[in-house]
Amino acid sequence: MPLLLLIRHGENDFVKTGRMAGHTPGVHLNDRGREQAEELAEALKEVPLAAIYSSPLERALETAAPIARLRGLETQVKDGLIESFIGDWQGLEIKAARRFDTWGTLQNHPSRFRFPGGESIQEQQTRIVTAIEEIARSHAAHEIVALVFHADPIKLAVTYYLGMPLDNFQRIGVDTASVTVLHLGREGASLVKQNMRAPFKFPVPSGPPAKKNFLEKLLGMLRK
Repeated sequence: MPLLLLIRHGENDFVKTGRMAGHTPGVHLNDRGREQAEELAEALKEVPLAAIYSSPLERALETAAPIARLRGLETQVKDGLIESFIGDWQGLEIKAARRFDTWGTLQNHPSRFRFPGGESIQEQQTRIVTAIEEIARSHAAHEIVALVFHADPIKLAVTYYLGMPLDNFQRIGVDTASVTVLHLGREGASLVKQNMRAPFKFPVPSGPPAKKNFLEKLLGMLRK
């Protein structure tokens, strides 16, 4: 199965409002976020990506755009990569959500939490992993694929593939415009790199990427 680059979207101004965005439309990258997207595109410009997938939300699509452009690819929208469906909490101020009794459950025992009118954390993890598995099955084992989406979904994916308890998913760090490298091998998954932020130089082995040993060389370079 392929090597996956799990990319969080760039910075936006919605977080400064103190409210939870969820699926709120019209949340775009700010100036810094657009810079981050261009920096990521530069860092990954020599990586032989087979495809790039994105959440349907604007902040993810805008992060994917320069990466796709430099690689000559078309961004493929994957609905299953969308941000958490937080239901009645969408647009709610975080300070207001903290007053609910269920806030403590979300923070300390998220495997038992469901957003009012939305999805549970368990359902969210299942949705994300299902989308990732669908993508992985559509690509050859030697290919490299980029997925641009959101912080909690990336954390939930890493938690699943590493066999971590769901209640520990918030312990994983996923910064804006970061790259987390996940290899889905025949005998299991491995976290190769976590939370890489540009500027960085993504190593690329010499030789044609279609060769069987290309990915083996790449993994060796990444793990140094």
